[in-house]
Amino acid sequence: MSSYSSLSVLDAARVSILVADDFAEWRVQVRCFLEARQDWHIIFETSDGLQAVEKATELHPDVVLLDIGMPSLNGIEAATKIQQASSGSRIVFLTQNADSEVVNAALATGAQGYVLKLNAATELIPAITAALGEGNQPDRAKRLSSPSEPEHQGLGTV
Repeated sequence: MSSYSSLSVLDAARVSILVADDFAEWRVQVRCFLEARQDWHIIFETSDGLQAVEKATELHPDVVLLDIGMPSLNGIEAATKIQQASSGSRIVFLTQNADSEVVNAALATGAQGYVLKLNAATELIPAITAALGEGNQPDRAKRLSSPSEPEHQGLGTV
């Protein structure tokens, strides 16, 4: 769990992102991948769903990336609480769970996107962009990625 509290004036113009996933190495990959964009900044990382809710409530990030399976509170429960406490935050699930019932339950929380980790290298940035309302990709964020697509460079799989 790490916090990046040394925010500068330039950070105010950047998209703030909170990453919640119980696999530390995956969080590092996601942070490096997303921060390659100069206008995006990871403001907090956690492995725990309950802490994701607490920090989203405190920090009000623009985007919250949530895994489904996390300790204390799963991603679906966390998303519901984050929507209540930090309604301006856009939620995108980033998970390996492709079960259609789980996808439907996740999107029913009001989340703006659902991306399979297997396809993160090609679909995560477009999903976040769509969730933020940038570009012309309204259906892209909610589309369930096909788990049979090949892996791409830039972001490994879990």
